Amino acid sequence: MRPLPRAFALFGRERDGTRRRHDGDQTRGIVILLLAVFLFTLMDATAKFLGQFYAPPQVVWSRFMGNLVVILLFYRSRFLPSLRSRQPGLQFWRAMTQLASVSLFFTAIQYIGIAEATAIMDMNPVLITLGAALFLGEPIGWRRVAGIVAAMIGALLIIRPGMGVFNPASILPLIGAFTYAAGALLTRAVRSDSLATSLIWSVLIGSLASSAVVPFFWQPVQAEHLWAFVIIGLFGAASQALLIHAFSLAEAGAIAPFGYTGLIWAALWGWLFWGVLPDRWTVTGAVIIVAAGIYIWSREAQLARKEMMSDAQGQN
Repeated sequence: MRPLPRAFALFGRERDGTRRRHDGDQTRGIVILLLAVFLFTLMDATAKFLGQFYAPPQVVWSRFMGNLVVILLFYRSRFLPSLRSRQPGLQFWRAMTQLASVSLFFTAIQYIGIAEATAIMDMNPVLITLGAALFLGEPIGWRRVAGIVAAMIGALLIIRPGMGVFNPASILPLIGAFTYAAGALLTRAVRSDSLATSLIWSVLIGSLASSAVVPFFWQPVQAEHLWAFVIIGLFGAASQALLIHAFSLAEAGAIAPFGYTGLIWAALWGWLFWGVLPDRWTVTGAVIIVAAGIYIWSREAQLARKEMMSDAQGQN
């Protein structure tokens, strides 16, 4: 599962909220984000392929271990110093929610299509908004409530309980969307830590936890599958790095909606590799979820601009 932009957007905002981006940076940010999403969906497709031969915990383990190797090579001498956190307990639970999201998604796509699972997981922006209102005391008006309700309806259209086509595995990405939203809220709580600290904690905890579980599910890796085990980690690390870079270049509100292009790639991979296309109910539900998510993003962008203007006026 690709981590959608919101979690990284929380770090991508400037501390003083006053820095303006150039148009060139915005364009580069969009292009880099599109590439990141493309690689994330390739990682998902690779995970679905490996899931035909190996248990999901082994696939999850390969994803995190590949990430860990890349992170170790990139940070080198800065790795251990970056582990220092002002809030290690929150960092631990934040990492566990991300591990849960990946595990639930990788398990789900062994039983349902990538496009369906991706569409359901894409509910996370509206769930983050709901969670921020419930647990962080952030204001929530009727427009945001309408967006949340619409996204829920979209998910129900995809899952379709009671209509004879319900697959229990459809519940897994729905739970994954909730755990991802919980991780994003915890990301807000640990903003005093650097991005490097949060990234390393996520990858390290995910690697250690999956390594503790994988011996119970381990199957010898066949030589013809080695390439897939290698690239799933590389895709995960590269896409995550690109995602972070995209949000360091451009404003989150301007580029985040482009994260939904993952639905297009997911549908394409499902058709090319497994001959499966999402049905009309899935497409309808996905359109509703995307529309609700973009609406929520636009509302938050408007509120952010108002806050910046009021802060600027207060300083004058």
